[in-house]
Amino acid sequence: MHPTRTSVRLMPVAVAVALAAGLVTVTAPAAHAAAGADLPFTSVEAESATTTGTAIGPDLTQGTLASEASGRRAVRLGAGQRVEFTVPRAANAVNLAYSVPDGQSGTLDVYVNGQKLAKTLPVTSKYSYVDTGWITGSKTHHFYDNARLLLGRDVQAGDKVAFQATGVQVTVDVTDFEQVAGAAGQPAGSVSVVSKGADPTGQGDSTQAFRDAVAAARGGVVWIPPGEYRLTSSLSGVQNVTLQGAGHWHSIVRSSRFIDQTGSSGNVHIKDFAVIGEVTERVDSNPDNFVNGSLGPNSSVSGMWLQHLKVGLWLTGTNDNLVVENNRFLDMTADGLNLNGNARGVKVRHNFLRNQGDDALAMWSLNAPDVGSSFENNTITQPNLANGIAIYGGTDITVRGNLISDTNALGSGIAISNQKFLDPFHPLSGTITVDGNTLVRTGAMNPNWNHPMGALRVDSYDSAIEAQVRITNTTVTDSPYSAFEFVSGGGRGFAAKNITVDGATVRNTGTVVVQAETPGAAAFRDVTATGVGAAGVYNCPYPAGSGTFTLTDGGGNSGWSSTWSDCSTWPQPGQGNPDPDPGESGNLAKGRPATATGSQDVYTPGKAVDGDAATYWESANHAFPQALTVDLGSSRTVRRLVLKLPPSAAWGARTQTVTVLGSTDGSTYSTVVGATGHRFDPATGNTVTVPLPAGTSLRHLRLSVSANTGWPAAQFSEVEAYSTS
Repeated sequence: MHPTRTSVRLMPVAVAVALAAGLVTVTAPAAHAAAGADLPFTSVEAESATTTGTAIGPDLTQGTLASEASGRRAVRLGAGQRVEFTVPRAANAVNLAYSVPDGQSGTLDVYVNGQKLAKTLPVTSKYSYVDTGWITGSKTHHFYDNARLLLGRDVQAGDKVAFQATGVQVTVDVTDFEQVAGAAGQPAGSVSVVSKGADPTGQGDSTQAFRDAVAAARGGVVWIPPGEYRLTSSLSGVQNVTLQGAGHWHSIVRSSRFIDQTGSSGNVHIKDFAVIGEVTERVDSNPDNFVNGSLGPNSSVSGMWLQHLKVGLWLTGTNDNLVVENNRFLDMTADGLNLNGNARGVKVRHNFLRNQGDDALAMWSLNAPDVGSSFENNTITQPNLANGIAIYGGTDITVRGNLISDTNALGSGIAISNQKFLDPFHPLSGTITVDGNTLVRTGAMNPNWNHPMGALRVDSYDSAIEAQVRITNTTVTDSPYSAFEFVSGGGRGFAAKNITVDGATVRNTGTVVVQAETPGAAAFRDVTATGVGAAGVYNCPYPAGSGTFTLTDGGGNSGWSSTWSDCSTWPQPGQGNPDPDPGESGNLAKGRPATATGSQDVYTPGKAVDGDAATYWESANHAFPQALTVDLGSSRTVRRLVLKLPPSAAWGARTQTVTVLGSTDGSTYSTVVGATGHRFDPATGNTVTVPLPAGTSLRHLRLSVSANTGWPAAQFSEVEAYSTS
């Protein structure tokens, strides 16, 4: 689902569409290492590999290749160019997330330790470039796709696997390395679909054979042997049966509509095979889903590979105590899974979801409430329209231990909402538990609202929040905008209340920690923030005069005490609060836009002005001279610079040769202080002060580094500029 509010606030809008600083690869911080699913593969980002191609990103602009990529960065390959990965673990299979231009297809050559394989990896735009014009604010999206390959050999940690473009341009995002077990054997007493006439070559239509096997195995197991099977229509009447394959790399069903039924007596168990569809566009009236409707009570779905469908599971009717676990959801044109009302005791856990075209996981309490259901320990990346996890109504719902990254347009990492879409809708009630989740680069600009959505959003869209919303132990890293948003998305000012935020770590949020836009109240305790882009709190309820939002300080909060001072404007990422001015004593460079001639991995320019001495910018290696430039926003008198490296003793003493340059227009630079060697020593805090000549006035501050005795790159953890000597 997706917020579609079209009312626009009557205030000037500062829309930030790109943020180049402070992006990191997707990892769960150590404090919450358990967040996310237990996965049998290891992912490696293309931008961290060796390449002869071109790096793209980072970018947060809706509708760009970089903004939809994992980490908001990828590598573009032209014909003959390659990207070479260092294998992180023992593996015999790869899955590659990639994009090719619209309307094109081709192959990638695959190399292992320099040896070209006979196999190639097909790539296509067939399942990409989705348009949903009926969704207000959407643009063409869903640029990426996934392709997998059994290598036919084992590789070990440290080996090299390369992909080389042939006749088509390919943008490579990320590669998953996996050790795939051999095909499982047939369970005793099971009914094989081949015995009923199924064709394991994928040439013939196996639909009737699957139906006959399901009927014959009632109370037992339908066996799907290794092979590829084509189904041309859906199964129904599936109940009291197990459908089991030899493993999802071995048993593959080609079907865009696998099960479609309004009811079942239950005890349906589906496991260990792949269902790969042919859905190329999103048509909401079509049941192009792996499961559409009901599996009945006490059922399960596990060990599945689901790809190229509209929705993985769209569940209505009775699904009490359903367990959905250890599955992969890839490249859906809409939701990964939606509990569409009446879901009681459903557990969705330890699943991996990449590149969903709407909410990755959703509960929508339409017709009857979802009750006592949970989304726990799932890993979600790159939902390219709407939210990572969305809870639309329901009673006593739990969202716990999930790792969510890189949301794009119209969505947050997690949304707790009373947006109903249709009636009869059942709003949030009871206790909504949101615990132990890690959100990385989540939140996005909402073009319908003309302002951003936070990493975690509580939304009294169509009615006040009456439930008890308990948000605990949350980690928010590199949100491009705010960490916690409280809003009435329909623009009518319903109250968001009964909310507690207890225990949160916020790192490098682009604008504010708390974005309060509707009446209501929330209590905060033990919420710590570093690297806040603009101010601690934006507290401007809408509509004007609708009431106040009360923030209660429960103690233990730090790093976000300031309040944005002007409700007529929106803070831009890294803008800094317009009041107070840094004046004569403040650091003029903190939070200002920073660029560089190059950067290494996650050590981006914004790290040097984020106020956190433990993070740092590092230039491209072995490429002196390298330069960092900070835009102070206007011409300022600058009398001294303070340059820092991380204070840890692990950073040995080193000397960097630095030239200080300045510009008033960002085009013509003059030397302020000539090349000088500055010694950084952990014994003195790894801090250097550089006095500037009297009368120095500049807007653009540039530090050009020509040598570093401790590392073959330029390095700064903080660049501070002061008007006083």
